[in-house]
Amino acid sequence: MIEVYYWTTPNGHKITMFLEEVGVPYTLIPINIGAGDQFKPEFLKIAPNNRIPAIVDREPVDGGEPISVFESGAILLYLAEKTGKLIPGEVRDRLEVLQWLFWQMGGLGPMAGQNHHFSQYAPEKIPYAIARYVNETGRLYAVLNRRLSDREFVGGDYSIADIAIYPWIVPHALQGQKLEDFEHLQRWFEAIKARPATIRAYQQAEAFKTQAISIEESRNLLFNQSAKTVND
Repeated sequence: MIEVYYWTTPNGHKITMFLEEVGVPYTLIPINIGAGDQFKPEFLKIAPNNRIPAIVDREPVDGGEPISVFESGAILLYLAEKTGKLIPGEVRDRLEVLQWLFWQMGGLGPMAGQNHHFSQYAPEKIPYAIARYVNETGRLYAVLNRRLSDREFVGGDYSIADIAIYPWIVPHALQGQKLEDFEHLQRWFEAIKARPATIRAYQQAEAFKTQAISIEESRNLLFNQSAKTVND
């Protein structure tokens, strides 16, 4: 029912985690971002920002034409509302979940992404940039740790907020973070890691192997985009 345009990134894992959790049938369509698949015209029709993930729902609830959705937070919200799962119905509980979903989208994801870029991918190691994003990632971990000090999951019950956040904590070592420094976050992380749906979602990633491509070519595809490349 759901076509998932996917690659093995934290944002890609969010969608397979959700679908595995709720048991909705789906098909994975690989978009090898290291090889430039995200710039193909057929993908840009459903994901105009040339980023994964994106989905096409062939059986929308209104019975109309297929619906395409891009941006991982929008996809999680769309799927949660469609299935009625992993999002609370009561307004106050729902608001708690949505706040933490957007916290990930606007904070943890972008900051950890810049952390990865400057510490792992940048051809020039800039100490200020590395320290800036490692420290900000650590601050966000501490915010999450404090939130989890008196509840099992971010919104109380397991929800799309937890699913959005978890894949960005998986590469904690690359982000210069130690989970043992965050007691409540570590407990939460291990609980989600052990969920059967999480295990199945990450097993899906093992089937996708990045084809041989030079580091320089990959950098150009991933990091050297501009207004000109969009207009071209």
